[in-house]
Amino acid sequence: MAKALLGHVGGPDPRMVSEMRRLQQRIRDLEAELTRLQAQNDELAASTRDEAFTRLQDREPALT
Repeated sequence: MAKALLGHVGGPDPRMVSEMRRLQQRIRDLEAELTRLQAQNDELAASTRDEAFTRLQDREPALT
């Protein structure tokens, strides 16, 4: 009985530890992807703003 209890309460299950490490790595990968996509989105947004501003400057003044 003592051996059964010791086995049950013993150290962490290696499969659980492996799964936890895999999930932690997946989280790190997704966070890195999110950071990369946010930077790319910021660049595209800045580019779009610059293009819109340039188009506004290129317009001829309205006749009054």
